[in-house]
Amino acid sequence: MADKISSSPIKSVRVDALVVLKICKHASNAHPAIVTGQLLGMDVDNELQITNSFPFPDMPSTGEDSASGAAAAPRSKNNTHYQSEMVRCLREMNVDANTVGWYQSANLGNFLNSNFIENQYFYQSPLNERTVAIVHDTARSTAGALSLHAYRLTPAFMAAQKEGKFTLESLAKHNLTYRDILVEIPLTIHNSHLVTTLLHQLDTPPTAVPLSVSDISATSLPLYPNFDSLDLSVDPFLEKHCDLLLESIESHYSEVNNQQYYSRQLAREQAKITAWQSKRKQENMVRSAAKQPLLPEDEWQRLFKLPQEPSRLETLLVSRQIEQYARQVDGFAAVASAKMFAANQGLVRTEDN
Repeated sequence: MADKISSSPIKSVRVDALVVLKICKHASNAHPAIVTGQLLGMDVDNELQITNSFPFPDMPSTGEDSASGAAAAPRSKNNTHYQSEMVRCLREMNVDANTVGWYQSANLGNFLNSNFIENQYFYQSPLNERTVAIVHDTARSTAGALSLHAYRLTPAFMAAQKEGKFTLESLAKHNLTYRDILVEIPLTIHNSHLVTTLLHQLDTPPTAVPLSVSDISATSLPLYPNFDSLDLSVDPFLEKHCDLLLESIESHYSEVNNQQYYSRQLAREQAKITAWQSKRKQENMVRSAAKQPLLPEDEWQRLFKLPQEPSRLETLLVSRQIEQYARQVDGFAAVASAKMFAANQGLVRTEDN
């Protein structure tokens, strides 16, 4: 029965509102630095219920290594004792102390890198595979919409990561593309009945109704009409996303150049081996006619060394990151384009009248 439960996939993730507040506070206090933490809870009928969390301490690193040190904190040996002590204390307090994953902050969706993959592979190992990674985008959340997503590595990527090879042969063997790295799990935020009752009983102070058009923008009524939605200025997040998209495209171009350089080196070495083998065969034919001992034909393995094929993991990650940036740019551009078309149609009608 236990094997059947562990083999069934996780269908959804339910996060308590208190955990969401902890993650948001931890990420906002350290923004734009990357922060990580541990998630605790339980698995109930293929639904991962996250009921508690605690942050990881800052790694003692400075300079350029500070970001990588913070990203590598979940699997750091220095934090092992800290995690075990925190779990022990929570267990003594009769609080859920089962590890169900980890969380990480991000800036405009820039989280998919080797550190993220290694952390999730570390948590999603066969010893405790019922884990997820929650990513909280602090920059996008400041725009007014909470950005919280749950991810898991796909079984095909887990098998390729276990082998430690991301060559063309390995990718073809596991039928792996950049779309098959992560799978997003549906995430819902849960409030207890007491909290829901408290929210319904909270009194809101009366707000004065605006008497003129000039007072509309100053009103605090959330559903009252205002002119903010008619702003035609380009969203600053759109410009930043375009800059990040261009950087990712440049990184992808560099990876492609490395692969092409490897292909040229491999073709050059293979041509040398072929020429050497044909020459050795001719020498053996002459020696055979003269009834002399033949020379070994496998000596090329000692004389020539084929270049090692570079890993394609970075190419996969950059491609997946480019796709994510493109989706975010599409989402921002859709709203701006709708405003532009609406304004254009309004101007045309005004000129016709």
